[in-house]
Amino acid sequence: MSEFSLENLMCHRDNLEHVLDSLKEGIIAHDMRRRIFFFNQEAERISGYNREDVLGKDCHEAFGHPFCGGRCKFCDQVPDMTENPEFTLSITTKSGESRRVEMSITSMKGDDGEFVGVLTSFRDITDLFGLQLQAGKLTSFGNIIGQDHKMYKIFKHIRDVSAYDYPVHVSGETGTGKELVAFAIHNESSRSGGAFVPINCGALPEGLIESELFGHVKGAFSGAIRDKKGRFELADGGTVFLDEVAELSNNMQAKILRFLQENEFERVGGEKTLSVDVRVISATNVNLKEAVRKGQFREDLFYRLNVIPIHMPPLRERKIDIPLLIDRFLQEAAERYGREPLRVSAGAMALLLDYQWPGNVRELQNAVQFAFVRCHGNTIETDDLPIELREVEDACIRRGPAKKLNSEAVRSALIKTGGNKAKAAKLLGVGRATLYRFLGDHPELSETV
Repeated sequence: MSEFSLENLMCHRDNLEHVLDSLKEGIIAHDMRRRIFFFNQEAERISGYNREDVLGKDCHEAFGHPFCGGRCKFCDQVPDMTENPEFTLSITTKSGESRRVEMSITSMKGDDGEFVGVLTSFRDITDLFGLQLQAGKLTSFGNIIGQDHKMYKIFKHIRDVSAYDYPVHVSGETGTGKELVAFAIHNESSRSGGAFVPINCGALPEGLIESELFGHVKGAFSGAIRDKKGRFELADGGTVFLDEVAELSNNMQAKILRFLQENEFERVGGEKTLSVDVRVISATNVNLKEAVRKGQFREDLFYRLNVIPIHMPPLRERKIDIPLLIDRFLQEAAERYGREPLRVSAGAMALLLDYQWPGNVRELQNAVQFAFVRCHGNTIETDDLPIELREVEDACIRRGPAKKLNSEAVRSALIKTGGNKAKAAKLLGVGRATLYRFLGDHPELSETV
């Protein structure tokens, strides 16, 4: 077929629609007034909306909110279409189901080169994500590292709640990564293009916290030389993360409660009532229910914040993730300082797996950074680790490996599992630390695969 005849064929509307309907990606096109003029069959299938529901309508009104979420370029009067972004987010279908999609936005130009609208393509990856979880192929999600089944539950929870604006409360010990969970929820949601504003409630002085959260007007107090927006205003259209929320005073708890109930507040010293559109995610390392029982935290605020609870497990309960985390931290350090990537000896890894990590992931990161500085070769040995980890070695007293394992059994297990030490340890019926200690005594076995 000649180029001329192909061009004529594609210019025919029915033929063009047939081609676009055959694609395995959803396609939405709208003009500069956000009026939808094309919606293909895959877009119908993924979103649950029929063409009759959306054609000719403002894309913000047709779906009840911007379909592209906080990354929409047409929320302002003059859209910036200098870039064609690609991103992943969760959408809510017409039936209320949450779907995870990969989205790409492309500008469309007329014959004169002027922008005439945008074309959005998106692909449903919800089932792919589920299959990766089921097959154990996922090692990270939203910058959170993990392969333990407890972390897979967290990943699913993040995916499910990101499509809704209900308040989320993340609990867990210090250093477990609560802020990473909050940011992942924000980044997977339709608010991902908006601001993510973290607030450490325990670090703000009592006399300044109200001003920091809600802002103030000029002359409200000594030093208020101009009007200032608070964190909630700065997060308009995005997400506020209230960390260490249990540290809030009773007075501030009451003000936060009022904001959650009405989405309204006044700046300190101001009379005008302001309204913002934010999602609130909170976190604490204490038991809020216990704090309520003791009268240290408002019960009504607890129920407002704890609509969707997520609990982050301590590192000692998911030790299968320790080698993954170590690899990530070493890779980051090597890239930052221009060094060759380091490896960890079997003996050092055994100590890292034996340690209980009271400071959780944050403490592990500190230990890896310490070892990265101390190590002058290409392998981190036990002497490169912090002293508190080396003290664990004395307590171990070589418990068990010599009795439980032998070279032939270990070599056979490593061959069967393709060198995967986690699977080999499971096959041998021992803990990973036990296997690493044995490999430390028999370094020749580490080269089996």
